[in-house]
Amino acid sequence: MSHSLCCFLVFLFLMPFGRCLYQERQHLQKMKLGFDDPDGFLSDWVSGVGAGDDSHCNWTGVTCSRNKTGFVVSVDLSNANVAGPFPAVLCRLTGIKFISLYNNSINGTLSDELSACWNLVHLNLAQNLLTGTLPESLSELPELKYLDLTGNNFSGDIPTTFGKFQKLEVISLVDNLLSGKIPAELGNISTLKQLNLSYNPFDSGEIPPEIGNLTNLEVLWLTGCNLIGPIPDSLSQLVKLVDLDLAINKLSGSLPSWVTELTNVVQIELYNNSLTGELPVVGWSKMTALRLLDISMNLFSGIVPQELCSLQLESLNLYENEFGGKFPDTISTSSNLYELRLFGNRFSGSLPKDLGKNSPLVWLDVSNNLFSGEIPATLCEKGKLEEILMIHNSFSGNIPASFSKCLSVKRVRLGYNKLSGEVPVGFWGLPQVSLLELVENSLSGVIAKTIAGADKLSTLNIANNKFSGQLPEEIGFLDSLMEFSGSNNWFWGSLPSSIVKLEQLTKLDLHNNGLSGGIPSGIDSLKKLNELNLANNQFSGNIPDKIGELSVLNYLDLSGNKFSGKIPLGLQNLRLNQLNMSSNTLTGDIPPVYAKKVYISSFLGNPGLCGDIEGLCDGKNVTKNIGYIWLLRAIFVLSGVILIIGVGWFYFRYKNVKKSNESIDKSKWTLMSFHKLSFSEYEILGALDEDNVIGSGASGKVYKVVLSNGDAVAVKKLWTSSKKGDDEDIENRSGSGSVLDNGFEAEVETLGKIRHKNIVRLWCCCSTKVCKLLVYEYMPNGSLGDLLHSSKSGLLDWPIRYKIAVDAAEGLAYLHHDCVPAIVHRDVKSNNILLDGDYGARVADFGVAKVVDGNEKGGRSMSVIAGSCGYIAPEYAYTLRVNEKSDIYSFGVVILELVTGKLPVDPEFGEKDLVKWVCTTLDQKGLDAVLDPKLDMCFKEEICKVLNVGLLCTSPLPINRPSMRRIVKMLQEIGSVNPMRFASKDGKLTPYYYDDVSDQGSVA
Repeated sequence: MSHSLCCFLVFLFLMPFGRCLYQERQHLQKMKLGFDDPDGFLSDWVSGVGAGDDSHCNWTGVTCSRNKTGFVVSVDLSNANVAGPFPAVLCRLTGIKFISLYNNSINGTLSDELSACWNLVHLNLAQNLLTGTLPESLSELPELKYLDLTGNNFSGDIPTTFGKFQKLEVISLVDNLLSGKIPAELGNISTLKQLNLSYNPFDSGEIPPEIGNLTNLEVLWLTGCNLIGPIPDSLSQLVKLVDLDLAINKLSGSLPSWVTELTNVVQIELYNNSLTGELPVVGWSKMTALRLLDISMNLFSGIVPQELCSLQLESLNLYENEFGGKFPDTISTSSNLYELRLFGNRFSGSLPKDLGKNSPLVWLDVSNNLFSGEIPATLCEKGKLEEILMIHNSFSGNIPASFSKCLSVKRVRLGYNKLSGEVPVGFWGLPQVSLLELVENSLSGVIAKTIAGADKLSTLNIANNKFSGQLPEEIGFLDSLMEFSGSNNWFWGSLPSSIVKLEQLTKLDLHNNGLSGGIPSGIDSLKKLNELNLANNQFSGNIPDKIGELSVLNYLDLSGNKFSGKIPLGLQNLRLNQLNMSSNTLTGDIPPVYAKKVYISSFLGNPGLCGDIEGLCDGKNVTKNIGYIWLLRAIFVLSGVILIIGVGWFYFRYKNVKKSNESIDKSKWTLMSFHKLSFSEYEILGALDEDNVIGSGASGKVYKVVLSNGDAVAVKKLWTSSKKGDDEDIENRSGSGSVLDNGFEAEVETLGKIRHKNIVRLWCCCSTKVCKLLVYEYMPNGSLGDLLHSSKSGLLDWPIRYKIAVDAAEGLAYLHHDCVPAIVHRDVKSNNILLDGDYGARVADFGVAKVVDGNEKGGRSMSVIAGSCGYIAPEYAYTLRVNEKSDIYSFGVVILELVTGKLPVDPEFGEKDLVKWVCTTLDQKGLDAVLDPKLDMCFKEEICKVLNVGLLCTSPLPINRPSMRRIVKMLQEIGSVNPMRFASKDGKLTPYYYDDVSDQGSVA
């Protein structure tokens, strides 16, 4: 055969092959044309020059078969930031086995065309925007082993046809909108190794017993699936199980004894259910692979089995149960135990004396139990301990001397026990400690000078003990100290002069001691001081005028001392919620702002003090003479003339006001005050004209009213019956007016009884049958939202934004943790955070706030959604369940606004909101793409840490959001202790924070 003939035959043979390669390139090109590709991820997908060209095998994300035939076997466009419908054309690639479009914006529905991918083994469409129902035809793919549709918006039931998969090993439908019940037919997939259905709003139902037929199953993840009833005994057949996670459901009954037969299990998570009874007594020693056991937030009782405590667990979480009995000594034999949390139970007896001796404990939380006896001296034997949380028990004896060498510890809470004796000298100066709480014990001795070494200490609470001696100068060396509470002790001597160097100090409470001397000069350097309580000591001398320069001072109590001289006029510059100077030796006149009868109790017990307050002077401080009497008579006559003129002026003024506010009848107003007022309702009513309107919205109009003394207040006017004109927007929202009535009552009920520097102050309320007024303190800089999203946003540099975040967090923490019962705001947003003249933040607008009973598990159910678009927590919008976690999500959105400078909802984001935009942009473009360009990048590290707090607050799972008290602590500790960590889960970069459980619930 000639050479030319051979070449011709080869050409005839290869011609169909070349045509196939050309068709595959065409299919890929068609796929590219169907995508929006803003980042140019597919920019190298360009056509080849010949029919047999296989250049497409080098395109980004494309892999061809190993035999170099040019046929496509894999298309992986994970994290490509492409958008568009699912490209069904992929199934025309006859050799395709692997498809991954993970973490993009694939939208629309999945069609039955997927069933044409006959050779498909791996399909990953997780973290996209797919909707509709799950295609029943997916089970017709004969080779499919891996199916991941996590993080989409699929709805409807799981098709029963899914039980027909022939080779499926992994099915993950986590975090969708699936309903119905988990189909029993899934138990027919004998090849299945992972069944992941967590976080779907399934109908209430039991775990199908048929799941026990999946004898090859290694992972059973059914968290948050609305499961009820007992754990079925059929699960005992899952002998290959490595991860059993049934948390956040409503499972009941006891923990089955067969659980100890699952000898391959590494972690068991059953927290937040309604499981009862005692734990299995024996069998735990066979579970040699077990590293994590979390059965928290259930109703277990009895004792913790000794065999369980002998395991080499890495994490043991048993908090929020109702265990009783003594905790066994065998816990100390757990050589790998590093985290022990027993918070909120009824454990009693002593902790094992060798606890920590053989295991590198890092976190120990046994708070809120009935423990007694001494604290084990071996807790920090391995030098790894970071948190010692033991509050609200009955521990006695001394603080172990060995704690002086625990250089790793960061947080210590030993309060509310029966500890006695002196604190070890070295314990005062541990270098990493940020919180040292010894409150409510019987500890004695002095504060050692070694405290100078605790340079990260931010909170020192040693109140209600028997400490004595002088306060050491070294306290002034603690640059990070924010709170110092040492009340109800036996301290004596003068305040150390160095205390004025504590520029971060917000609270100084030393009442009920024996301290003497004067207030140190330079007190005005404590610019952040919010509370100063020196009551019931022996202080003397003059009250420094510089106290009036402490612009954020909110609480001032100097009563029960020996202060003399005049009250400084500078105190008039302060906005105090609490003022008490009684029982001193003060003289002279009371400053005019406080010279009112409502303040009389603040000045009693000062014989030489006088002012225009009836009953204070009683004629003891002045010598009356005839000239003085005639002067009084003249003043009386002049006052009468002025009164007549004033009445005439008031009459004409009243007519004008009545004309512009026809529905307001002053004779029928009811005034309810919540603070000492320096004005009357008539002064407010006289200024409600259109020239003073500073805002208008769905809840009413807001007026700025300048009082006769020069102060300003903000007045919100709401109408309870339908009005026209100016109030039409209110009528449209409220209908019959009942919503506004409820909002008024909620605002009054909430703000009328709470006091906090970061909650807007409600001075009083005035009401008639047709109109209601709320009188607040005036905030010169308006709302955070208006300022941040306007041309004036440049005024908010990072230090100011950080301060606003901390202030707002402290206000919300007060509502959640310090109010009994707790108060949920329900409408946290940047427009409801007001800014004073120094950009101090106040949480405002409590018209939809709700009191939440701590006994209502899961929160209180509301009939309608309250909140604003972009701020509403995902679970709240779906379940209408109200709890503190809803506020925390909204606050997280506010943090993201502060960091990015962007609105919570913006056309720029497309179908996403700010939370999703930040997460997506971080993954695809990095940190710089989300930060507000107006911010100075010298603060980048701190901004990044605050951003992480915001992401943590906006976790889609409420249980992963920290408490507001913990958020405050995290924000305060930014850049110093407890840094944010990251963990990779399900292919995503997820921030998390090791929170101590005692800060999440009822523990104060």
